[in-house]
Amino acid sequence: MSDATTLSDQSQQPAFVQLTIAGDDAEKFLQGQLTADVTKLGLSFQATALSNLKGRIEFGLWIKKQDENQFDVVLSSDCAEALQAHLKKFGAFSKFETSAPTPIYPCVLADEPTFSHKEEHNTADETQAWMQTSIATGNYWIVSATQNEFQPQELRLHQRGGMDYDKGCYLGQEVIARIYFKAAPKAFLHYVEGTGDTPTAGEKLGKIQVVNAITKADGDSGFEALVVARPEQLAESEMTILDLPTALQADVARPQ
Repeated sequence: MSDATTLSDQSQQPAFVQLTIAGDDAEKFLQGQLTADVTKLGLSFQATALSNLKGRIEFGLWIKKQDENQFDVVLSSDCAEALQAHLKKFGAFSKFETSAPTPIYPCVLADEPTFSHKEEHNTADETQAWMQTSIATGNYWIVSATQNEFQPQELRLHQRGGMDYDKGCYLGQEVIARIYFKAAPKAFLHYVEGTGDTPTAGEKLGKIQVVNAITKADGDSGFEALVVARPEQLAESEMTILDLPTALQADVARPQ
């Protein structure tokens, strides 16, 4: 890999932080905020989302449950300050406290993208491996440039266990449920490879919008990316559609 490519990749490498939300009302509060059913969470990180009132993802999160009164949340570090402000605003009358954000490092364990507090995972190589594995498995990450850009179903979050349509109300639920039960996104998440310079998160390549992208690891020119687009738009482009995991290859529409 050339020096120029390495520098380009390093400029796009994400950084993440963890916040702990704890208190008597923590579970109830988060249940009314997140797309996932918080009562069903376990000790492994689950991808979920906190949406705005228009049903678009404002914060892309991973969350795990320590107990019914304590939850660990991971998100892109450039979104942490905004999330803290959101929690303070919407949780003003709820009994919970939010810790200061602390660094957490992306890594790949047992071929799965995850996070670690261990300093040995704080390397560019670890982050690069996490990005490559995440893009290949549809494990998108939301950064400040892509906040409020995508609807959860467009990103196949429901196919990753990150959405629950029976849990009751939460922020953006009315719009999200309407799309799920009465329509289907025409544009949705695809894993692709392309030629040329590696695009940045949120960049639009014609009518194709980039979610995340990384320069190819094999030294060849070009990139791999997660994008949101209509299938016909990709067919008309110079990009090649690659296979996502089987669970993410299903139709994004609600099963009939």
